[in-house]
Amino acid sequence: MEKINSRLNLSSFQTIIFGFSILILIGAMLLMLPAAKAGGGNAGFMDALFTSTSAVCVTGLVVQDTATYWSPFGQAVILCLIQIGGMGVVTAAVAFAMVSGKKIGLMQRSTLQEAISAHHVGGIVKLTGFILRTTLVIELAGALLLSCVFIGDFGFIKGIWYGMFHSISAFCNAGFDLMGANMHYSSLTSYLSNAFVNIIIMLLIVIGGMGFLTWEDIKTNRWHLRAYRMQSKVILSFTAVLLILPALFFYFAEFSLPEWASLSGREKLLGAMFQSVTPRTAGFNTLDLTKLSEVGRFIIILLMLTGGSPGSTAGGMKTTTLAVLFFSAISVFHRRETIRCFGRRIELDTVRNAAAILLLYIVFFLAGGLAISWIEDLPALTCLFESASAIGTVGLTLGITPSLGIVSRIILILLMFFGRVGGLTLIFAAASGKKPYTAMLPKEKITVG
Repeated sequence: MEKINSRLNLSSFQTIIFGFSILILIGAMLLMLPAAKAGGGNAGFMDALFTSTSAVCVTGLVVQDTATYWSPFGQAVILCLIQIGGMGVVTAAVAFAMVSGKKIGLMQRSTLQEAISAHHVGGIVKLTGFILRTTLVIELAGALLLSCVFIGDFGFIKGIWYGMFHSISAFCNAGFDLMGANMHYSSLTSYLSNAFVNIIIMLLIVIGGMGFLTWEDIKTNRWHLRAYRMQSKVILSFTAVLLILPALFFYFAEFSLPEWASLSGREKLLGAMFQSVTPRTAGFNTLDLTKLSEVGRFIIILLMLTGGSPGSTAGGMKTTTLAVLFFSAISVFHRRETIRCFGRRIELDTVRNAAAILLLYIVFFLAGGLAISWIEDLPALTCLFESASAIGTVGLTLGITPSLGIVSRIILILLMFFGRVGGLTLIFAAASGKKPYTAMLPKEKITVG
């Protein structure tokens, strides 16, 4: 990777974008091979490109059912793309270099710092080793636990494969599933009342979406919460809020509607918990989302746009982005000159970045959803649901994605890529090499609010 950087003169941000783009194209070419498609023949370029983008960007939106359209080889390709995309292309490249005994150069360390949202270059290789070991242990544990159920349902070999596939897909917040053999695009709806499967999948999603630096804090400081980084405190507290409040809404409000009268109390509880977890940003579903009320759909859209935490396998705007804006608003209400959070001060540059990210996501989310609605002549809220799922790299759908035209699919592909790479990464990559504007213009006040 360092040789590529030196030859092409790429910045760290450009390297990240280049890596994801190349991986998507390689994945698409592999999925176009006859061996990748079940029943013989070749997959079309758009189907292969869409699936590869969705896998690398750990989204989970599909235009063909994963279990029935793709062969075991094709499913294995998708799983590899999910694993590399979830960990990050740069992280995977550095991991390969570490295993092969190659020296990790300064440029690689700097790029890796940007890829996993680390605060310092120092100790970055050690942190990468910790990330790889932890990922392997968690995914293996998840696979073994899920296999205990899937072996009984699908047989030994298929049960092991299903356990591994769904463990990696859940941990990487991808949302791809192999349950379509029973009913196409069914996801985990057949396991709605299975508390064991629900809890394992939810734990994998939450752990994968917390962020690598938060893992390190938990490992190092354990129950000494005061010793945690401010970022870890923000992630843990906001994650808890974003899990509890939506679950309460779904259980007491959404599932009290007549559409859900057939659910038992157990199913309503598990469904409420699962629907508060999966929109950030996993894409599995245990319920028929088309039955959701408009308020329920809107809540899920907000959760999908929020996403997980920085330096994790999840996408979206990130919990820290909303947290920074929340604390900024609190400081305005209290007329404070500084922004405070857990006894620390947040820099103004961080607030500006958060505001820029929020604006970018809202603009692209609205533009993509409304464009699809206009092109396909579909309800706006339904299309906004799909665009939020794409840009948040979630994968939840109301069932319209497989029937979309080529232009609409391209829009979703671009939204998925933007959501996984990140808005600021794209902006900084485009601005790399340009001299910063340092002249100070005259200052004048403008009234807001």
